[in-house]
Order: sequence, then structure tokens, then C-alpha cells
Amino acid sequence: MSEDKATELFGLMEKFAGYGFNKSHAAAYALIAFQTAYLKAHYPAEFMAACLSADMDDTDKVQIFVEDSIANGLTILPPDINLSDYRFVPVDGKTIRFGVGAVKGTGESAVNSIITIRGQTGPFSDLFDFCNRVDRRIANRRVMESLIRVGAFDTINTNRASLIASVGVAIESAEQMSRAASQTNLFGETGDHSHLQTQPIQTEAWSEREKLHQEKIGLDYYFSGHPFDTYAAELKRFVRTRLDRLNPSREPQLIAGIIHSVRVQMTRRGRMCVINLDDGKARVELVVFRELFPNPPIFNRSMQ
Repeated sequence: MSEDKATELFGLMEKFAGYGFNKSHAAAYALIAFQTAYLKAHYPAEFMAACLSADMDDTDKVQIFVEDSIANGLTILPPDINLSDYRFVPVDGKTIRFGVGAVKGTGESAVNSIITIRGQTGPFSDLFDFCNRVDRRIANRRVMESLIRVGAFDTINTNRASLIASVGVAIESAEQMSRAASQTNLFGETGDHSHLQTQPIQTEAWSEREKLHQEKIGLDYYFSGHPFDTYAAELKRFVRTRLDRLNPSREPQLIAGIIHSVRVQMTRRGRMCVINLDDGKARVELVVFRELFPNPPIFNRSMQ
């Protein structure tokens, strides 16, 4: 390169080096990078389980780590009321069990209470058994519904809609059984429980789309699938570029995805809109300028 350009670049480097990365800083970062790269390469399940557990309260980071784990050949087992712990746990070198502490609306005290009861008296057989045994003051209705939404009860009953509809009945049944158990008649006999309902309310199962929607409520992201998957095969015939493979281009590019979020902004020139588009592989921001917003026909259908 020319002497003038070389001098300009060196000046920028020298200025940045005044603080940027002194040797001790660079050496510490290099050591940490080496250590974590070694762990990720040789103990991937243990390393990623630790990363997931460290950032359980940050749903964006959890989603990134889950996607990275899958991309690197790991299997993330779904949350399970009879198998999951509070944190993410490596099952073997290639498998991680989802930690129910990452489910919104649960909380560490509620989850630890459930795990303690499970350890003392064994696995839960159904929702009614769960309500009978847990401390319902801590593991309350909200906790139960959150766990059902994300599939934590699927190994007991795969109909999440039925379980959600039955939570109130199951809690009421457990409370009646608790009151009956504390009372005995004059002969020391326990009360008759035959009148109590112990079967879930039968309802039509959620559609795949509704199931994913409920998962997103419980986790802030889709876990068992993605709504776009329903349309991916059909769209593939004319949409050639996935969002994670977009490259800068002066030519128009045809893309497709599900609207993840919408943000409306006011500018000096009028209203505009920023759409977050998601195809299950990546998310990109699209700007809809005032000339099209708020009346683009496709956008209006998507919002309904």
C-alpha cells in the first residue's frame, strides 16, 4: 500500500493500543479462550450445560446456546417433570437435559421443592398425583401451567391442552383430599375419596402451531420446532436464500419468514416500521418505510 495509507493505518493502531489490548489483558483473554475452546471440543455436553445454566435468566442467551449446541451435534432433551433438575445437566457426552429453571414463571424455590418431593417419594404418575404431593403454596397454579406449556408433563400425558384445562380441577381435588386426610370418623376410618375427580378433562389437543405458540410463552422462543417449518417445503420452490445465508447484494433478494416482532417508529417524514423476520435459522430486521406502511396488504394479513 502507499506510504500515506500505511502511515494512517499505523497511526490508528498506535492510538488504539494506548488502551485497547495491553499485553496482560490480551494474555488473560487468550488463556480463557484456550481453556474454553478445549472444554467445548473435548467435553461439549458439560461445557454447554454450564453455559446454559450460567445464563438461565437470559432467554436470548439460552436460545443462542441451545442453537449452538444443536449445530455442534448435541441433543437437548426437553424439560421433564420426572427427570429434569433446576439447571441444565449433561446426560452423556452428547446429550443435555433441559433445566426447568429456564422456564418462565417457575422460580428456583418452586423447582427445588418439586425436585425434593420427587426424590423423597418417587416419580409423579399424573397431574393429580403431582398436585397431591407438591407444596401448592410454592408450586402454584402458575408454575404448573408454565411447566405444562413447555412440555414438562409430556411423558405423563402428551395432551397439553387437556392438562392446562385440568389444573384447576386437580388443585381442587388435592385440597379436598388434604382436608379429608386430616379428618377421621369416630372409628378411625379415613373419609371416602371416591367422589373426587382424578382424571383430566378431555379436550382436543393443540395444533402444532398452538403448541409452539404456548412453548414461546413459556420460554420466549420456540423449542420443539418452528412455525415456519410448516411452509418451508412449499416456499423452497421459489425462495432460494435462507436468512442465515443472506449476503450483501445490490440486487433484490426474495426472502421469507415469520414475523417475530414489530416496532413502529415516528420519524420526521412520518411513520415507519421495523419488522423482525424469523425463518427458524436466523432473524433479520426489515424496514418498511412510510411509502408502504401502514397499508401494505401482505403486512396487514400477517398482523391479524
